[in-house]
Amino acid sequence: MSAIRVMPELLISQIAAGEVVERPASVLKELLENSLDAGAGEIQVTLAEGGAKRVQVDDDGTGIAREDLGLAFARHATSKIASLGDLEAVATMGFRGEALASIAAVSRVELVSRARDTAHAWSLAAEGGAPDEPRPAARATGTTVAVSDLYFNTPARRKFLRTEATEFGHCDETFRRVALARPDLAFTLKHNGRVSAHLAPQPLEARAAALLGKEFATASVPVDAQAGPLRLRGLAGTPQAARSRADAQYFYVNGRFVRDRLLAHAVREAYRDTLHGERQPAFVLFLELDPRGVDVNVHPAKTEVRFRDARGVHQFVFHALQRALAPSAAQAPVSYATVSAQGPAIQAALAMQEPVMDYRPAAVPLPVSERAPPLGYSLAQLHGVYLLAQNETGLVLVDMHAAHERILMEKMKRGLDAGGIERQSLLVPAVFRAEALEVAAAEEHRAVLERLGLELTVAGPNELAVRAAPALLAGGDVAGLARSLLAELREFGAARVLAARQNELLATMACHAAVRANRALSLPEMNALLREMEETERSGSCNHGRPTWYQLTMADLDKLFLRGR
Repeated sequence: MSAIRVMPELLISQIAAGEVVERPASVLKELLENSLDAGAGEIQVTLAEGGAKRVQVDDDGTGIAREDLGLAFARHATSKIASLGDLEAVATMGFRGEALASIAAVSRVELVSRARDTAHAWSLAAEGGAPDEPRPAARATGTTVAVSDLYFNTPARRKFLRTEATEFGHCDETFRRVALARPDLAFTLKHNGRVSAHLAPQPLEARAAALLGKEFATASVPVDAQAGPLRLRGLAGTPQAARSRADAQYFYVNGRFVRDRLLAHAVREAYRDTLHGERQPAFVLFLELDPRGVDVNVHPAKTEVRFRDARGVHQFVFHALQRALAPSAAQAPVSYATVSAQGPAIQAALAMQEPVMDYRPAAVPLPVSERAPPLGYSLAQLHGVYLLAQNETGLVLVDMHAAHERILMEKMKRGLDAGGIERQSLLVPAVFRAEALEVAAAEEHRAVLERLGLELTVAGPNELAVRAAPALLAGGDVAGLARSLLAELREFGAARVLAARQNELLATMACHAAVRANRALSLPEMNALLREMEETERSGSCNHGRPTWYQLTMADLDKLFLRGR
């Protein structure tokens, strides 16, 4: 008797379902993508018990003709590709022809569809396998697919489902990904009879506010860059929109949500100058390119892609996003609206696709005139912490330490890129107590320290002396700076410090040298700081992601004092 047997068709489909249908959210994803490919303008999602009991998707798309219904649940049957050439230039969400067959193998499915210009709809049902014969049904143009009792015939798989709340959470995230991808469509989500989301067609900014919160919408900058066949558009959250978890990161390639290592690295590098520590950026970004330039047939879930010109895509995304996040103060203002008036103003502006006065860097350009530069001229210093300046729009408030940090860091970056940071000898060396490991690190990494602008020598058995420091930092806490650098070198090594941790290192150096709180500045010094901010990239935020300045317009001030009422 032969040990090798051909598996039954149902078993083949159930095995395939293990790859395609991981949980109710997987079912929802496949059904939503079918609705998108059908050209739907409105999509309704109905869930019961987190989707484990029922996942239903209704759309107003083109529908399925009676003669095609018989193949709807057949494996490897699709209307979307017909040749290898089609597969190499996939422009639809689905293309393998496996989803409905896999779903039908492990659930009870009913499909009701009416094609355009036909007399009535047709219904087709399947329960854990092959479908019944189509029956006449009543429905407007479009398709309804209802998937009930997922894994009813594979109880071992059903045991792996989590709680109702957890499964609904995954379905809600799937719904959010698709709704963000197509803000031009209407979506409704119901769970256990209650409407969770109802979205009319709207601009991307309004859709992002509805699904990710007003905080993201008001603390993000628009992205729109193009180079040849590549285009990147969407919204990139500023440091003020950063989160502790990577739960607001949405990247789409030709409309398809993906989790791609190359793109994730490009985004991470673009944020490297403005976001430090464990904070995670938030963004909704769309990369558009020729379908022949990307392979989407990499993984059953279709969330992984492979680019034919991976390096070119990486560099384009990195530079496009970096430019959007890194304009100078003259180009990237921080505007402000009073808290009481902010909510209605945001909603109205999002609905009208107009800019809004809010907490978002790059929201409204500052005026430039012959009478006053963008950040204006200094008026005074407040409690030794903030600078007050007057410009054409009104009042500018500046955190002088945060602003000076950014200015110093950008200068040191340019110096390091040019071969080394300019240093200055100290008239009186700064001597500090050092442990044996710190002394060893100073001797071992002498060349790296000199490139960073520090000259350290052994001054005694347990002492080190700073004899030269970065010229920009010579008046700062050079002993504290030396200790910080030695700690970095001991923990991470010279190669990593000068590569992956370069920005964190320079941020530490800048923090040690920036003007401290309670230091009195003269008006010329304050004005000099403002002018440097206007010429410095990324000066809208400090090295740790905090804003460096805010604008209070005359209208904002009038509202505060109820003028005109």
